[in-house]
Amino acid sequence: MTEDADSTRDYGEFVATLMAQKPSLSRRLQQVAQYLLNNPEDAAIFTIVEIARRAGVPPSAITRFSKELGFEGFASLQAMFKQRLLGPRMSYADRLRAVNRELAPAATSDLGNPHQVAETFIQAAFDALLRLREDVAGAALEPFIDALQAAKAVHIAAARGAFGVGSYTYYGLSRIGKRAFLLDNLGAMRAEQLAAMDADDALLVITFDDYTPETVELARKAHAAGRTVLAITDNELSPVASLASHVLYVKEGRLGHFRSQVPAMVLCQTLVMSLGYRNPQAGSKKR
Repeated sequence: MTEDADSTRDYGEFVATLMAQKPSLSRRLQQVAQYLLNNPEDAAIFTIVEIARRAGVPPSAITRFSKELGFEGFASLQAMFKQRLLGPRMSYADRLRAVNRELAPAATSDLGNPHQVAETFIQAAFDALLRLREDVAGAALEPFIDALQAAKAVHIAAARGAFGVGSYTYYGLSRIGKRAFLLDNLGAMRAEQLAAMDADDALLVITFDDYTPETVELARKAHAAGRTVLAITDNELSPVASLASHVLYVKEGRLGHFRSQVPAMVLCQTLVMSLGYRNPQAGSKKR
C-alpha cells in the first residue's frame, strides 16, 4: 500500500479495524492504540519521537503499530491522521498547536511554583475542552439523553479518578427530579447495590484509562443481566464501550498521573441540564 493510498484511508474505518484487531495486539501496541485514539491531533502534528515520549513507548513501537494496522510506516499512519484534520477541523489543529506550544515549556519548568502549577493545569483543561468541542459536534447526545429519560432510575458507577464526576452527576440528576443512585461500595456492598437495579433502570458507567476494574466489572454484570448500560469513557477501545447501548467519548486533559476532570464534568452537566429541561416539573430545582 502506498503512502497516498494510506492517506485516503477513512479514520472511522481505521478505528473499526483497530477494534477488530485489538485482541491480537500486544500490550505495548495496545498502549500505542489507546494514546492515538485519545490524542488524534498529536498523531497529525508531532514527530514520531515526540509521540512516543508522550505515549510512554519507544519509537519502534509506533512503527510496529503502523505496520500491524496495514500502513507502510509511521509517515503513512500520520498522513491518515492529517487527513482527518482537513477542512473545518484545520482551524482547530492550528489552535491545538498553539496550546501545545504554550503547554510544553510549562510541563518542563519548575512546578514547585503554585502559579506555574495552576497555569499548567489550566492549559491542559483548555486543550481538553477544545477536543471536547470537536467531539461533541458529532456525538449522539440526543439518543443518550433519551435513554436517561427512559430509565426508571439511573445507577451511577464511577470510582477513583472519575468519582468526583460521578458524584456530581448523581447530585445533578437528583436536583432535576430524576431518581438516581451512586454505587459507592459503602460497606463493601457494591454487588448488593447493583442487584437493586430494576429491569427498567439504567447503569451509567464513567471510567477512563486506566479503567477502574471494579467499574468495568459492574458494567459487565449489568450487561450480562440484560440491564441498560450507558457509558462515558475515553475511546472505542475502552472495555466498557462494547457493553453499552450508548457511549459518549471524552478525551481528558492529562498531565502526568493527573487528569483534568473539566471536560467530563462539562459533558455530564450538559446531559443533566438537557434532561432537566425535558422535565417541566424540575424547573425550580435546576442548578
